[in-house]
Amino acid sequence: MRTGRLRCEVQKKTQKTPNAKINPMSASAVTHKLHKLLAQTGLGSRREMEKLIATGQVTINGKVAEIGGRAGPEDIVRIKKRIIHLKFGKGLPRVMLYHKPKGEIVSHNDPYNRPSVFNKLPKLKTSKWVSIGRLDFNTCGLLIFTTDGVLANRLMHPRFEVEREYAVRIVGRLDSKQITRLTTGIELEDGPAKFDYLSDQGGKGCNHWYRVTLKEGKNREVRRMFEAIGMTVSRLIRVRFGSIKLPPRLKRGKWMELNKEEVERLLKLSS
Repeated sequence: MRTGRLRCEVQKKTQKTPNAKINPMSASAVTHKLHKLLAQTGLGSRREMEKLIATGQVTINGKVAEIGGRAGPEDIVRIKKRIIHLKFGKGLPRVMLYHKPKGEIVSHNDPYNRPSVFNKLPKLKTSKWVSIGRLDFNTCGLLIFTTDGVLANRLMHPRFEVEREYAVRIVGRLDSKQITRLTTGIELEDGPAKFDYLSDQGGKGCNHWYRVTLKEGKNREVRRMFEAIGMTVSRLIRVRFGSIKLPPRLKRGKWMELNKEEVERLLKLSS
């Protein structure tokens, strides 16, 4: 009997031994890149957060943070004197669609005090809206905002090739040579550019409409491309950004927030 008991005890100890050797890293020990964590709070893009760190404005547990630094749930991160509550969970970001009218800028600060799109959006207490791309002062249409700078970066970065679609009204009509130039490549000051798709939408009088798509977001790119072939854009509307179309019911100067299912779908498409 004693021998049987001894065998049972040995078997129990042997079974527990493999588990005893496993030493999983606790959740509190997991760290993430600081600039990414800051971007996820909605304070700005990852690039903006890197600049903030580089200027010495960010500290981790009282020590000035460095580019490439990491932080975990137990670390105290401050920007200047303000404690930043980092997000380590899987909470969904907020995503807002806005129908930008002509005559508004996509900037928080403007030396000329022109109307800003950010003044039209709901106020946030602990973060800020990050614009996914921009539209110039005279361009209207779809703008997307989010509280997650990482999501904004994924949708804007050239390597993800997110497609933008515009409705363009020009004075005059394109000939076959001009269409070929626009769809094969035009050399601009900041590099080559081309439309991946261009279709004639008709028009009346001297005005003519076209639909174009491209996968870049250079400053005033669509206008400059038409100007390069001697055509003037009289109206420009962004009607789609990636998988998101400008909702017909969304009036100019108004916003609407995506629901949980729509945000999850956007995150999946941009991952």
